[in-house]
Amino acid sequence: MPQDPFDWIDAQHERLRAAGLVRTLRPRSAGADLVDLAGNDYLGLTRHAEVVEGAAEAARRWGAGATGSRLVTGSTALHATLERELADFCGFEAALVFSSGYAANLAAVTALSGPVGSGTLLVSDEGNHASLIDGCRLARADKAVVPHADPEAVRKTLAAHGGRALAVTDSVFSVDGDAAPLAALAGVCREHGAALLVDDAHGLGVLGRGGRGALHAAGLAGARDVVATVTLSKSLGSQGGALLGPARVISHLVSTARTFIFDTGLAPAAAGAALASLAVLRREPGRAERVRAVATGLYERLTAAGLTAVRPDAAVVSVRAPSPEAAVRWAADCRERGLAVGCFRPPSVPDGVSRLRLTARADLSDEQLAGAAATIVATAPGV
Repeated sequence: MPQDPFDWIDAQHERLRAAGLVRTLRPRSAGADLVDLAGNDYLGLTRHAEVVEGAAEAARRWGAGATGSRLVTGSTALHATLERELADFCGFEAALVFSSGYAANLAAVTALSGPVGSGTLLVSDEGNHASLIDGCRLARADKAVVPHADPEAVRKTLAAHGGRALAVTDSVFSVDGDAAPLAALAGVCREHGAALLVDDAHGLGVLGRGGRGALHAAGLAGARDVVATVTLSKSLGSQGGALLGPARVISHLVSTARTFIFDTGLAPAAAGAALASLAVLRREPGRAERVRAVATGLYERLTAAGLTAVRPDAAVVSVRAPSPEAAVRWAADCRERGLAVGCFRPPSVPDGVSRLRLTARADLSDEQLAGAAATIVATAPGV
């Protein structure tokens, strides 16, 4: 009798279970009564009345889906308006909207690597998000992984290469919430004629004047040698992604980026919601400052209680756990007390250290902040 071709999955599952690394889905209800420090709704806009109405109105006018790829029927006037508004808000010449931030990163890295044989070198920070890592893997270019947040390592790598290159980094790293030294990285790239690609998923809405992003804060927005990607699913409370940069870069991606050419366009409802969020953020720029204050408050309360946490540069607060199993139990205990927290374990974390990952929200009250910190401390392993 032929062997079952999927028998290997059982053995793999057992290895994952023994290591405490099995992932499970936990569908949430629409009215879940939890304080949420696990999602990425940094500015508290996902359920904002104007944002919800923006999504609903777009769906009523344009329908439930985009109906096709952006180059066929998937581009609407709504998509074009969102691209103009994103570019204007963040300070770039042009923008291109994708169905997800992941797709935007795959497009940026692969399309900006140039044609096969062009000799482009991709220089990637070892702490980069999986979407950037996968983009580097898919790109048919040479690759160099450099130590985390180390401009001198980038300098040495570029100097040794001596040809066309693209440095790739997160602006705020999703595991520990620390920020990349963007100004220094840009300086190194310019010394060697390299371009800089920055994933600003965790910077948009949190850093820069009124939440205009980490590139804006670093004085790099609109630079001719800098390209940024963003997601619409975090601070803007919607879904989708975008690439921001010089107009000629955007034009190049329209013709060459496979995750743009062959993917169905972003649903109109998501575009409408993102546009409404941008309008709220323009009107209420203090939301960016508030989310940073909440993150700092969480960090200070947790470290004062003896927990090991990384000082946040934006909205992510990382708290170390002694093991994958302890992290899972810790997160479950928090949930039982009405608090949702993120749980990061290998292989999601590059250093193999398990963590609770807390995401601050601008709409969290001081009382909720104190209660959340107290719950995390009370349920910590060994307490």
